[in-house]
Amino acid sequence: MASLLDAYVSPKKEIPRQAYAGVSTVAVAVVIALWCVLSYGGFVRSDFLPTPHDVAMAAINGLNDGSLLINTGASLTEIISGFIIASVFAVPLGILMGSFKIVEAALEPVTNFVRYLPVSALIPLLILWVGIDIEEKISVIFIGTFFQQLIMIADVSRGVSQDLLDVSYTLGAGRRTVVWRVLIPATLPGVMDTLRVTLGWAWTYLVVAELVAANKGLGYFILNSMRGLFTDQIFLGIIVIGLLGLISDQGFKLLRNRLLPWAV
Repeated sequence: MASLLDAYVSPKKEIPRQAYAGVSTVAVAVVIALWCVLSYGGFVRSDFLPTPHDVAMAAINGLNDGSLLINTGASLTEIISGFIIASVFAVPLGILMGSFKIVEAALEPVTNFVRYLPVSALIPLLILWVGIDIEEKISVIFIGTFFQQLIMIADVSRGVSQDLLDVSYTLGAGRRTVVWRVLIPATLPGVMDTLRVTLGWAWTYLVVAELVAANKGLGYFILNSMRGLFTDQIFLGIIVIGLLGLISDQGFKLLRNRLLPWAV
């Protein structure tokens, strides 16, 4: 029994998939049970904590009148567009920035300056520059994720062992071959992890963008529900964002394992 317990609590030791799934299920069940106890038991007023039934009914009503699908579709369009545009530019520039000092010297000062700026402070300017339509939301997501991705991907590229490159040169590989066949494949696992992390940040920036001058989207849905003190709808919006984030996170995890089998 002790040896079995040691296998489950030893650092970096794999555990059976069934045990992993079981622990995850129990953890979720405990959270839901606590929610039920607090809401159905009357420990917290419904104005502050709706019951699971209230949230489920809000979801059904939102599906029936189409508002939930419209707001979810708007947010997905904005976040996918902004995230993809940011990633398309950040991945190659980040690899170059971490691998070539001349590129680092050109990009790092601006990157380090902008990435510390609160994105919410730029929203008034973005409204003036690009308006209040979808372009403003995409711009917020782009600015919020691009510079973070750039510095993180540069760190990944910078961490590739110089010995790995030297061995390639010793074996007769040219500079172009080393970049395409050694450097880039070595950075891809870290790049995928970076994209996976920053996608979570992108959802945060999305909600911030939709809190100002928006007429649809999950952030707008939550803010509009707050004005009417519809906490069931607020919880619904939060749960939908969380579920979409969970799905996208697992999708990135699966994609990493499929595309980069050498990094599993």
